Amino acid sequence: METDEMPVRFDTKIAVLLREDMPAWQRLNVTAFLVSGFGTEAPEVVGEPYQDADGTGYLRMFRQPVMVFEGTKELLTAAHSRALGRGVHLSIFTADLFATGDDRSNRAAVRAVGRDRLDLVGLAVHGPRNAVDKILKGAWKHP
Repeated sequence: METDEMPVRFDTKIAVLLREDMPAWQRLNVTAFLVSGFGTEAPEVVGEPYQDADGTGYLRMFRQPVMVFEGTKELLTAAHSRALGRGVHLSIFTADLFATGDDRSNRAAVRAVGRDRLDLVGLAVHGPRNAVDKILKGAWKHP
């Protein structure tokens, strides 16, 4: 199907920053967890439900791309500080969460550590494009 419509350029950006030293399965798992809350905190990022030609319905998804980046542990710490200072939607995943098995334990593990001592392995942000770009300064696109 061809269309004459111009590509959409979004005013906001959804981005995930992962620590570079994780195995692939952890990166995928962390990414899924990190973006899972954006639809409830920023419902405007979610599009309409999908439907195939046979009328089968499917869940809504983000209406814009999710960019995935990676960086060092130090870069994650710096990005976390910048994100907190910019007031964007922010989710985090710490190394401690790999040892927990449920949501309650996950929240307790994060609550047990001060903000400046979190062992971050990933974070996700949603906000104005240029703010997100500044938060992720120094990160590189995930291969």
